[in-house]
Amino acid sequence: MILFFLTSGLFLGWSLGANDASHIFGSAVGSKMVSFRRAAVIASVFFILGAVIQGSGTSHTLAKLGSVNAIGGSFTVALAAAITIYMMTKFALPISTTQAIVGAIIGWNFFTGNHTDSSTLSTILLSWVAGPVIGAVFAILLYIVVKRIKNRLKVHIIRFESNIKTGLIVVGAFGSYSLGANNIANVMGVFLPSFMLDDLKIGFIVLSSNQQLFLLGGLAIATGIITYSWKVMDTIGSNILELSSEAALVVVLAESLVLFIFSSSGLSEFFVNHGLPPIPMVPVSSSQVIVGCIIGIGLYKGARNINFRVLGEIGAAWIISPLASGLLTFLLLFFMKNIFNIDVGGPASSISSANISTGIAGSGAQISGIVRYLFLGILIFGAVGIWYYFLLDHRKKSGLKKSEEHFWINLK
Repeated sequence: MILFFLTSGLFLGWSLGANDASHIFGSAVGSKMVSFRRAAVIASVFFILGAVIQGSGTSHTLAKLGSVNAIGGSFTVALAAAITIYMMTKFALPISTTQAIVGAIIGWNFFTGNHTDSSTLSTILLSWVAGPVIGAVFAILLYIVVKRIKNRLKVHIIRFESNIKTGLIVVGAFGSYSLGANNIANVMGVFLPSFMLDDLKIGFIVLSSNQQLFLLGGLAIATGIITYSWKVMDTIGSNILELSSEAALVVVLAESLVLFIFSSSGLSEFFVNHGLPPIPMVPVSSSQVIVGCIIGIGLYKGARNINFRVLGEIGAAWIISPLASGLLTFLLLFFMKNIFNIDVGGPASSISSANISTGIAGSGAQISGIVRYLFLGILIFGAVGIWYYFLLDHRKKSGLKKSEEHFWINLK
């Protein structure tokens, strides 16, 4: 039964992957510099790495907004957010997973009588404004730098495009890592108070309870990327603004920097140690950031090529998604509690930590066992995949070499 409650989180992860991968590789795929298949594989791998290695920072912020204290409540909150995201993705609108989960948590707070922390909510709302603004500024500055480097070096166009393609792949990997670190809290954050698993040791690698859940969420995200993200990649990559190759690189890099800034606890501590205010560890709206970056490029070019109709549809989705998610959460919680008689949580002061963990201990070993085999499977599959990739690459090069030799022989 415990494993069943996790399915909504996995569905939410799938929805995030289907929607948010476009924010990293949509520009590159839309500008035809990187194939969708290569983008999906790179994004999947680095999403998982970012989630497992650096995903705990932003989870604390969502817990302050509302700590869901029952497994049934966690299941319902994640399910409502996932349905909202899926429906928006169905219409190819790149909504924010952060907005959906925040709306769902607030809906849970209203239903259970818990207080919504206004300070935390204000910080999150501020990030929704600051994210795209910072992204636009970064995009403009980076675009100017790239254009100047291009003009000074006077590189041949073919070599320049080749370098840009390599840069898109490297920056895309960095962006995927940052997005996984920043947004995994949206997928598994509501489950953390309800799941307390034993540390899982696999050789020299030790995964904490949170990291095990983040790994499961990361795998669900990877599945969403591979199976369904191409639709929103097309919207982000080409429908808002036609991007040149260097503009696509700048957009990805600018967004990656914003996501990294809001998910790096080390950078925040560095600020504090030097007498500066800390950087809030909040799950930033990646969809808003990427749109802000693209608009920044468009404004720098004169705003003539921006598709304001598509932009207006995306803006409407940003407003509708948290409201729809909150309302849907409230309705689903009512059915779960009154019709299916499932505990969805209550006021935090009336529920002890012992009650929260009831029933988890018996399934903890089972969940950890699943994670162990999944982790081993990833290692084996990754090793085989790398070997197969280099084998195909070697065969391709050999085939090209033979074709070239055959061509010169026939020419003679």
